[in-house]
Amino acid sequence: MDVPELLESASLLVPEETATENDITVQDIWDYLAHDEWEVALGLLEELGDGRSIPLAFWEKLAEAAEQLQLERSAAWCHWRCAEIRNGVIRADLTLRLAGEGRRTTPISGAGVLRPMWDIGHLSPTGERAVSIAALWVENMPMLEPGRHATVRLVPLTPSHWTHVQPGQQITMHEDRTVAGTAVVLEVHRPAAMPRG
Repeated sequence: MDVPELLESASLLVPEETATENDITVQDIWDYLAHDEWEVALGLLEELGDGRSIPLAFWEKLAEAAEQLQLERSAAWCHWRCAEIRNGVIRADLTLRLAGEGRRTTPISGAGVLRPMWDIGHLSPTGERAVSIAALWVENMPMLEPGRHATVRLVPLTPSHWTHVQPGQQITMHEDRTVAGTAVVLEVHRPAAMPRG
């Protein structure tokens, strides 16, 4: 499919009554598509999909359209949303340790490339701390500097490890044995097929 077909197909997966914060609807997006304003339409479709139960196919089509338009961050975001649907997502407030306090001295990318380890309360059979891996996306920021704070989205590598995680729980981020950051869980959205812990 080419870009217009992908965007048209994705727009058909959005309920008609859905609107962005600025009251943009699917009908408005069709107007942009009719005028070949594909990047605008793509951005608005991404907004329509935020925070709603939109099917995986919607995000897959947007990812393919973003790739064809060579919009790297948009494509990464759409692929990220696909991963959230498949594996679930944990939103949390994360504070990274200061550069002098931890191993990290450079900012982390906000676009989901870092896959740190997380202490979420599991113990190994010998009673030592066991960590689980989750990819990290920083909301509304291209990078997060050491010592700074941001809302992040975590996509677990193994969703079944995270079934006990609840809002209000404190978890710690590790890139080695030392603590790289501390997060407080805000929301937990499990994959559709994942039972509650």
